[in-house]
Amino acid sequence: MHLPTHPDTRPFRALRPLAACLALLLAVPAAPAHEWPSPPSRPQPKPPAPWPGLLWAGPQAGMPAPPTARDCARPPVRFDVPERERTAQQAADTDGSPDDPSGPRLRSWRPGLAAAGAAAPAAALHEAARAGARVSNAPEALTAPSPTPQAGEPVTAGVVDDNTDFGEFQAFLRRHAHVPLRAWSLQERVRLDVRDARGRAVPDARVEVFSRGQPQPLAARTDAGGRAWLMPQPDVDGDRLDVRVSRGREVQTVRWQRGQRDALQVRLDGVVAARARLDLVFVIDATGSMGDEIAKLKRSMREVADRIAALPQAPDLCFGLVAYRDRGDAFFVRGADLSRDLGAFQAELAALQAGGGGDYPEAMAEALHTAVHRLSWRGEGTARLVVLLADAPPQRRPEGPHVDHEARAALARGIKIVSVGASGLDREGEIAMRQVAQATGGRFVFLTYADARDPASGPGRETSHDVRDYSVETLDKLVVRLVSEELAAWPTP
Repeated sequence: MHLPTHPDTRPFRALRPLAACLALLLAVPAAPAHEWPSPPSRPQPKPPAPWPGLLWAGPQAGMPAPPTARDCARPPVRFDVPERERTAQQAADTDGSPDDPSGPRLRSWRPGLAAAGAAAPAAALHEAARAGARVSNAPEALTAPSPTPQAGEPVTAGVVDDNTDFGEFQAFLRRHAHVPLRAWSLQERVRLDVRDARGRAVPDARVEVFSRGQPQPLAARTDAGGRAWLMPQPDVDGDRLDVRVSRGREVQTVRWQRGQRDALQVRLDGVVAARARLDLVFVIDATGSMGDEIAKLKRSMREVADRIAALPQAPDLCFGLVAYRDRGDAFFVRGADLSRDLGAFQAELAALQAGGGGDYPEAMAEALHTAVHRLSWRGEGTARLVVLLADAPPQRRPEGPHVDHEARAALARGIKIVSVGASGLDREGEIAMRQVAQATGGRFVFLTYADARDPASGPGRETSHDVRDYSVETLDKLVVRLVSEELAAWPTP
């Protein structure tokens, strides 16, 4: 048999025409990319526009400035903070100034008062008033003064101190861990006590925290008892922190080892005791379901103020008001800045009417932001207290402020928040209000009824809130008692 010396290539001959065609195709220049249709791209959603009333962008923006107002001997000038930036035509209809390039503006509550830029505090409105801007006493139709409330049944309330019983507060949060809410980290905390050479409390001392010489997003001011609770959040760096405490020109620093249980103690020798000053602000949910609570607050305000003024500390009192509703209502957030004139403040409160709402969560975070950052809180040597009265949780919007951020800002500015939960407040609202109070050193107050399931049942001892071991008294007496306890440790001259 003869064997071929070369492989038989006959089976591949049939592929030669196909290879020639392939070579021809490869030699043809590729078509330009634009000649081939591309799949349609999906439009990317625009990020939400920031709320025009935003004055502080949260801890990542640095700590807010300390309060600096010198006095409150002025009328309680009103202002509105809108829910969204207005168009030029809307601005023209309201202010007569469509071409103002300064951006979002505050619309005056009373007709005729010049508006101020949203980035400016309410003090700008005071300057406008001093400069001769006309302030009309005719309120808007939706805020017409209501008749003087008739004497009625008392409002009863209970109170718990979540800082005193911190373990139970943590257990409360664990019981309701399924509730969707931005939470304040409670992994650790330490108490700071500041005293003078005589052992007296040093109120309103400024507290700043540093790590390796770098400022951390954690600051506070001591309360009337010279105390502050410090709870580092995840954005606080370092295991060994320096706590700098100052009042006036005196500065002292103490080392804080993360995880320690012992209280931090600081002594400031050069403190001069003075008459107590108290800035008291009411932040009120003014949606339709709050009509009864607002009417009862109006009825008792004079007695509350008189009792506070008669306390042994005889505090120099200033009052402020922030009311809020929700988007699409007749107003969004509305304020009357701090004033010593109780009669004028009562007139502002009398003009407030409940209305709007309807979708349950309300603009609580925006109202707290307004109260903390926009009001003219007095400077060094002042006790600052917010009474937050609400029956619904805060809205959760990415473009607006958040209650946990506002609690941190309130702590940094020395503002203690007492949260008052009205009838109908759900568990989410209870958690939010209790965390705001606990984080700032305040307390959680809740209205009580004869039958917790029926707010119309009248005053009593029952509540639907998840609380333990609480006492009950009338709301006006309770507010006075909390103020009295707050000022009890104020050093006397």
